[in-house]
Amino acid sequence: MILSHPSFTTERLSLRLIEPADEAFILQGLSDVRVTEFYAVHYNTLEEVQEQMKFYADLIQRSTGMWWAFSLKSSGELIGACGLNNLEQEHQKAEIGYWLLPAYWGKGYVPEAARVLLNYGFGSLGLNRVEAIVEAGNTASERVLQKLGFTYEGRLREREIQHGHPVDLMYYGLSKKEWM
Repeated sequence: MILSHPSFTTERLSLRLIEPADEAFILQGLSDVRVTEFYAVHYNTLEEVQEQMKFYADLIQRSTGMWWAFSLKSSGELIGACGLNNLEQEHQKAEIGYWLLPAYWGKGYVPEAARVLLNYGFGSLGLNRVEAIVEAGNTASERVLQKLGFTYEGRLREREIQHGHPVDLMYYGLSKKEWM
């Protein structure tokens, strides 16, 4: 499946695909321990963040997803990123992810951006299901998913090792019929 590469706007946000020139912004977000406390990656240098940039590019090249940087429409300032990955066309499903710079937390920007991706996924991509995986303790991310209508589907105990310690992963899902 060849994915289209759309840009989107909402009431307050502009979303466009992440591009190589965004590496400093990606580093700004993914080097902040407040952002990466419950995130699978953390980078400290532009050299290290190239791994994440390759991840974004590979998603598009392999047609397994895409990630968008989003900015405030009023100023053009980049404030976060969100995307669909682990796209499986055969099973009509993908996984959603997101992060936001701390200065913008609590203002509803992530649900606003995620709604656009869900509309795109269930509409243009023909998905039947979108999944989300959240580390235990990340209540802010769980609230975003609940606000969007996701259903909590279960907890995998000590599923991953983060920072040398086992962590539980919380699984959420949303079907097309629930979204529409």
